Amino acid sequence: MNQHVKASTMKRWTLKAIGRDNLDLRSAAVPAPGPAEILVKVSAVSLNYRDLLVIDEGLGFSPGSEPFVPASDAAGMVVATGGDVSRFKAGDRVISTFIPGWIDGSGFGTAREPNSLALGGAMQGVLSKYVLLDEDWAVKAPESLNDAEASTLPCAGLTAWTALVERGHIHAGQTVLVQGTGGVALFGLQLARAHGAEVFVVSGDDDKLARAKALGATYGINRKKEDWVEAVYHLTGDRGVDQILEIVGGAHLGQSLKAAAVSGRISLIGVLEGFDISGHFLPLALKRLTVDGIQVGHRSGLEGLVRAVDRTGLKPVIDAEYELADFPQALDHLARGPFGKIVVKMPG
Repeated sequence: MNQHVKASTMKRWTLKAIGRDNLDLRSAAVPAPGPAEILVKVSAVSLNYRDLLVIDEGLGFSPGSEPFVPASDAAGMVVATGGDVSRFKAGDRVISTFIPGWIDGSGFGTAREPNSLALGGAMQGVLSKYVLLDEDWAVKAPESLNDAEASTLPCAGLTAWTALVERGHIHAGQTVLVQGTGGVALFGLQLARAHGAEVFVVSGDDDKLARAKALGATYGINRKKEDWVEAVYHLTGDRGVDQILEIVGGAHLGQSLKAAAVSGRISLIGVLEGFDISGHFLPLALKRLTVDGIQVGHRSGLEGLVRAVDRTGLKPVIDAEYELADFPQALDHLARGPFGKIVVKMPG
């Protein structure tokens, strides 16, 4: 075992019950890696809207005998390895995978019990100075990104990559519509542009739309000032858009069904307006649409995203970085709706 750990204790955020008032920043012993585990000294953790759902509403929250640690997306350095570890060595920069054990293919789970295992929900999270990961639950970080930037890839980056590249096979000449300007939306914008697609961004904030256009969006539509579906019809000559990242969810799916082009594709990602989706049957059937549920993605997809980031120079958009002690304020910012990602930095 390689051992380069000087500290015996560490700081981590824990959640003892549902609700932000139950968050606690406490000290704990630095763990030692088991036979197939790596110990990662975390530098940065990026937050996702899903973290709010876990903390505020208990989505996937599974309290056990150990204090629950939230958040799923970490970047850092391997500082110790257990026996039998072959994928990493001490000194390697790594990022976590969102769904542990999903290496490639269709994944695991059954019709009765589909897989719900993920870090920072049904499993322990990463908002800790040191975390233990099975060696299969991490990939090497992009060489072109710093740790704060790299920490944004495991959930938001991979979700957009899975929707557009792995499943959507995005290519030059297509049109893509993203909803809002959060992490997944901006990754979708950047990935679509990198593949030669035109991008429509729908938001209720003119300033954010201007910033999205500066990132490469072709069109910005303010949903508070006009019917965004009618705006899509006007801008495309009634053709509609080829791919839509449905980030709002709920009954909003009905709007995406209207805006999609014939044989278009809608990736279901967000639940801002609820978990029960709805929409009219006719546009779905008459336009022969594909509606695809996206559960982030597998490790192979994350490795593909890392390679693409290094080759294209894509830079994740980070709206703000917070110190570990300021995690509650970072959650408040996340709830307000950032432009891109929110990152929590670990002390040195």
